[in-house]
Amino acid sequence: MNPVIVVHGGGASSISKDRKERVRQGIIKAAEVGYKILTEGGSAVDAVEGAVAFLEDHPEFNAGCGSVLNVNGDVEMDASIMSGKDLSAGAVSAVRCIANPIKLARLVMEKTTHCFLTDQGAAKFAAAMGVPTIPKEQLVTERNIKRLEKEKNEKGALKLGFQQDLGTVGAVALDCKGNVAYATSTGGIVNKMVGRVGDTPCVGSGGYADNDIGAISTTGHGESILKVNLARLTLFHVEQGKTLEEAADMSLGYMKSKLKGLGGVILVSKAGDWAVKWTSTSMPWAAAKDGKLHSGIDLHETSVADLP
Repeated sequence: MNPVIVVHGGGASSISKDRKERVRQGIIKAAEVGYKILTEGGSAVDAVEGAVAFLEDHPEFNAGCGSVLNVNGDVEMDASIMSGKDLSAGAVSAVRCIANPIKLARLVMEKTTHCFLTDQGAAKFAAAMGVPTIPKEQLVTERNIKRLEKEKNEKGALKLGFQQDLGTVGAVALDCKGNVAYATSTGGIVNKMVGRVGDTPCVGSGGYADNDIGAISTTGHGESILKVNLARLTLFHVEQGKTLEEAADMSLGYMKSKLKGLGGVILVSKAGDWAVKWTSTSMPWAAAKDGKLHSGIDLHETSVADLP
């Protein structure tokens, strides 16, 4: 199989001009990181973990360093990863003070008999696995301190906020052996209640991977995505014979009409086709296949370049 990777940087209401180029370069670099892993013989799981870890380390994205802040001004992060080969999955939620929640999610998948660890349990497991802790300040950016202040100052912001803050990062990949995988990671939504968990760590909502169908990673309003099981719903439509684009349009349209929930998805099929779709204003994305890199942020805007 010719390897494929697709990455997203989260649905967004709009991205300011000064940030746009940094976001664009970040998402392109993440795709290049993942594609390099694939072309050097790495697995789909290796590739999605590598791409998402890169975005967690990038301060412009709402995951890892750059995560948005909860009502107390703290970072609480969620992540999940899944291998389509055997449906093995790992997830963590309400994680603090570690750089890369996606790496911890993979350890849950590979080193425990469980799928999902949360909060203190996840922290104890991380320590047992030798994952270093970092000061919480290292995850907090000046931009997110200001965003929290703005959110708290705007009346009714909690009601409106879900249309503004849809940031998550994610990746899907197909490796040369025909295995698919997904990874998704997020800091959640600005001014969220302590302990709030969205779709990102929930297998079937934040993503899904099955070698018999394909892989998907989602982004958007977490509560809406959870209610419609967006990832598995989209792949169900693929199983029913829809194209990736048709499946994505159907599931995102259903979520929007039923719940007014906005979001986006990235998909790769078992045959190596890929698709990106969103109903939010924009969604930074990049896809690498056959030596070509496709990328975009806004609707109807795609650039194609040769990979280095």
